[in-house]
Amino acid sequence: MPAAFPELRDDLHRAGYYPELVADVLDVALADEQVVAHLVHPETTFDAAEVRRHVTVLALTPTRLVVAHVDDHPADSEHPSTSASATTESVPLSELRSVALTHVVPTPEQHQPGNPALELTLAIGWGAVSRVDLEPATCGDPQCDADHGLTGTLTPDDVVVRVSAAAEGRDAVLAATTFARRLSAASASHR
Repeated sequence: MPAAFPELRDDLHRAGYYPELVADVLDVALADEQVVAHLVHPETTFDAAEVRRHVTVLALTPTRLVVAHVDDHPADSEHPSTSASATTESVPLSELRSVALTHVVPTPEQHQPGNPALELTLAIGWGAVSRVDLEPATCGDPQCDADHGLTGTLTPDDVVVRVSAAAEGRDAVLAATTFARRLSAASASHR
């Protein structure tokens, strides 16, 4: 990655998750375009069998949103050593359909202007991926046991990043808020 992005490089190293690999795939996707804002979000997930780490990087340029996601894969019977997959996607700002923010605040009745959220979820949609939530349809008659099919919602789900002060610290929530503000402004100006 060019030395022109020292803050992004520093954040990749601070995240500590294959920083040189992430920098290399970002360098290709950015194609020498200037980064005006970025968000590096490392995450660790746990299940009964293993601990898995991954990182999502959002890089805003004057014309695009570049999304990079890197996952590791443990060794198994078919692959004798660990590996990682790194995926990037470049989305023209004019293609962004939504920038949705969910702010979680404690004691909302005591909220003061400018107080940061305890948690921020940033959902960005451009129409490549959608989530379908289905449930049984009903007719409103509590005695009816007929099958009325399904009803549901279709929600854009291209990339979702959840940042929590409890897990990542208040500075991470503030950084996510700052990035979301820049992205929201950029997406509005490219319509």
